[in-house]
Amino acid sequence: MLGRCFPPDTKEKQQLRMTKLCDPAESELSPFLITLILAVLLAEYLIGIIANGFIMAIHAAEWVQNKAVSTSGRILVFLSVSRIALQSLMMLEITISSTSLSFYSEDAVYYAFKISFIFLNFCSLWFAAWLSFFYFVKIANFSYPLFLKLRWRITGLIPWLLWLSVFISFSHSMFCINICTVYCNNSFPIHSSNSTKKTYLSEINVVGLAFFFNLGIVTPLIMFILTATLLILSLKRHTLHMGSNATGSNDPSMEAHMGAIKATSYFLILYIFNAVALFIYLSNMFDINSLWNNLCQIIMAAYPASHSILLIQDNPGLRRAWKRLQLRLHLYPKEWTL
Repeated sequence: MLGRCFPPDTKEKQQLRMTKLCDPAESELSPFLITLILAVLLAEYLIGIIANGFIMAIHAAEWVQNKAVSTSGRILVFLSVSRIALQSLMMLEITISSTSLSFYSEDAVYYAFKISFIFLNFCSLWFAAWLSFFYFVKIANFSYPLFLKLRWRITGLIPWLLWLSVFISFSHSMFCINICTVYCNNSFPIHSSNSTKKTYLSEINVVGLAFFFNLGIVTPLIMFILTATLLILSLKRHTLHMGSNATGSNDPSMEAHMGAIKATSYFLILYIFNAVALFIYLSNMFDINSLWNNLCQIIMAAYPASHSILLIQDNPGLRRAWKRLQLRLHLYPKEWTL
């Protein structure tokens, strides 16, 4: 991402961008592997859009019918909307960059995609972090006065925190693009015969810009890791206490706690993998057409889909709604044949 920043209104830089994106010599991948990667990405995007669309539809319907929605449902609506928009954007970007590279390389189009990509990614990271934070406050068993006060006020705080996350993500993405333009303008037109100086200044700009970009990733990542880890520890401690007092091996409450520990652990692993892949992708550590760069894109596309599927499986209400939908889809063809 960072290495793909170019000053606006510069035809030479647009031509360089097009050459970089489409030159086969720059790619270490075979045409078959490129086609396979594109197919995997499109499949991940479609699965993610369907899963998140289902989550959004269920909670939005509840919101409309009851004129209210639970706090976790509100977070899931924000999270699913951001993921649908993100994966639709990434699918559209791949389609346009593959079919109309000259149009995609125009500054207005190129920067619009990059601003939207950063904004939606940061929103998704923040919303997932707030979901983990909410579960931690509601489920974890701590007796500290500050924690108990936070549990009492969390329902009223969440709506404000969600909109604050939207504002922070938008401000950060806009500021990143502005800083990117300044850095790139300062990186290319260095009128000096000293090539070492040129390389040094360019590397300093890229490192500074990478740090600023990834600052928006680190904060929600730390919050997610802390809350998820503390929740796992609290559930584990409570499970051990229940195990010492249990009378049977198939205690439903024990199984529910173990399931919650596994689900939280899976969420934590997926979140960390996605954040690391996004960090590497934004830092431009690898060439745009390299295998590692494409692997980061596959991980970023897989995270919203897999996390949403796990949310459906682990949420009783969503799981029941999904089974009802499957039953209706199964009976629908039979109704047409009668």
